[in-house]
This record gives sequence, C-alpha cells and structure tokens, in this order.
Amino acid sequence: MSLKEIGEFGFIDKISRGCLIRPEGVVTAIGDDAAAFHGKAEQLLLVTTDLLVERVHFLRQATSGFNLGYKALAVNFSDIAAMGGNAREAFVSIGIPDDCPLEFLEDLYRGMQHLASEFTVNILGGDTTGSKQDLIINVVVTGMADPSELLLRSGAQVGDIICSTGCLGDSRAGLHLILNTIGIDSPELRALFDAHVLPKPCLQEGRLLAASGCVHAAIDVSDGLSSDLGHIMQASGVGARLVAKQMPISPHLQVFCSRFGFDPIEFALAGGEDYTLLCSVERKQFGRITEEYRKAFDRPLYPIGEITDTGRMELVETDSRLRDITPAGWDHFKRK
Repeated sequence: MSLKEIGEFGFIDKISRGCLIRPEGVVTAIGDDAAAFHGKAEQLLLVTTDLLVERVHFLRQATSGFNLGYKALAVNFSDIAAMGGNAREAFVSIGIPDDCPLEFLEDLYRGMQHLASEFTVNILGGDTTGSKQDLIINVVVTGMADPSELLLRSGAQVGDIICSTGCLGDSRAGLHLILNTIGIDSPELRALFDAHVLPKPCLQEGRLLAASGCVHAAIDVSDGLSSDLGHIMQASGVGARLVAKQMPISPHLQVFCSRFGFDPIEFALAGGEDYTLLCSVERKQFGRITEEYRKAFDRPLYPIGEITDTGRMELVETDSRLRDITPAGWDHFKRK
C-alpha cells in the first residue's frame, strides 16, 4: 500500500494511533481543527520548535524512519530539559516527497511514539503536506516549569563551576562515521553511531538541576560545547575557563580518535548534537548537587571548568598552558 492509495486522511488515521499517551487534561487530540488541553495553574508554559530538512539535517538513505522520528522529538525534549521543565505535548508537521515510502513514514512515527511514551508526552496533532523534493519535519513541544525553578542562559556568575551532564564529542564522531560511510565494526563505533542517531534527552536531569536551587544558568549542547558555552557567556556577560584534563571523553571516543587520528579534546569542544546539559553551578553548593546527581542517576555530573570575569573563553591545556578558544560549533548560515 502506498501513500497515494490511502491519501492524507488515511495516513493521519494510521499515524494517530498510539499518540495519546497521557489522556488526563486533554479535551481534544488529533481529529479536530485544533488540540485542546488544560495547563497547570501557577506554572510557566514552555514552547520550543525544531525544523529538520533532508540533506541539511539528515540523509534519508543513511537513517531509519524510527531513528529519524526518535531524534526529531528528542532534540525538542532537550530544549525543555535545558529550561528545567517537564515536556507535555508535541505537534508534528511533515512535508512528504513522492519518493518517501509509507513504511518509512510509519516507522518515523513509531520512533516518535517510542520516545513520547518514555516521557509520557502526548502527540496531539500537526499538519501533513506534499513536498516537491525533500522530506521536511517540524516538531513543536510544549512543557511546564515552576517560575522559581526556570533555568536560563543569563544567570551564570563569576566563580560558578561549569558542568556537563554527560560525555562530549560522541555525536560528532557518529556523524563522521555516517558521512564517510565507515562500517560499524566494533562496539565502540556502534556506541558513537547510536549517540548521533538516538540522543538521550536529559529531562530528568534538567528537573533535578532546576529544583536544586544552585544552578545559575543552563543550555543544551546542540551546536557544540564551545558555541553553546559562548551563548551562556554572552547572555550572562561573563568569561569561561575550561580544563582539558577534566573534559568528559568517553572510552568509545578515545578508541575512535586513536584509530582515525583525531584529537578527542577538539571533538569535545566543537562537536554538536550531544544533547547533554551544560550548566553553571554555585561553587559553595557544588559538592551537594554532585552527590544528589550521582545518587539519582548513578553517574557523575562532570565539572569541566569555571565562570570567570575575563569575557574570554579559555582552555587550560593538558600541559597547563592557557589558550583562547574560538567557538567552533554548528552555525547553519556560516557553513558552506
């Protein structure tokens, strides 16, 4: 059966099954002109959106529908996580070219539903249309946050400890494997590939950090550590000093860099789409929050540097030399 055979409304009927995961508070879901749902009193409404365009953000022939759908939702969940919120509802709009099989599209929605189920997020609607050439996916996710716990980029203070919730550079290595059609021939390469195609949004981690009362600023690492830290610096009017020896480099990335001749620190600094959370933590409360974090997630909250008053981004090299860092992450309009 093809998409042309079942038509737009037949397709909507197919993909809408299993999208209502948390029915409480929902008045209307997919099937009416608009979704209607109750928000929570005294909470802030968060809204984020992300647009994925074939050949810009993904190569359809290099991914499965499931992985693409999962990631399309995950990157939006990551934005909600960076604000310290809970993800609540999702809306998916998709432009479909003639050469995109129905099976791929059904698999794409299965990927979204899988991740939505994990975090009890409803998929309440969106739009479908044809596309002349490329597959285009736009996702909107709403969330809720306590006004007193909202995390912003603008609150970093001099002396704060800069932390990451996970390892850095893995996703960039996974993308390198895809773009260079390198076979996945080891557990290490599989882990890096999965880091790129199936990123784990840090929603629970973001909630713990927000509720701690000692995190002054946060952002998710989507464009790359150096670029995203630069956003915090600019919004907060501060500088930052990172320490190479403290950079969280996974064993998988170490193996990859040794095998292919790359510098893992540079991968960590400039690699995008890790979707870890980067945050600045009050120095006096650092011990407390790291202990709470380890107890909750059975892994460390990695300290990687400190907020300074220099206005510059610096790196303490492994030989203790200090050098300036130029942000080198992803920028759509500076890339050729």
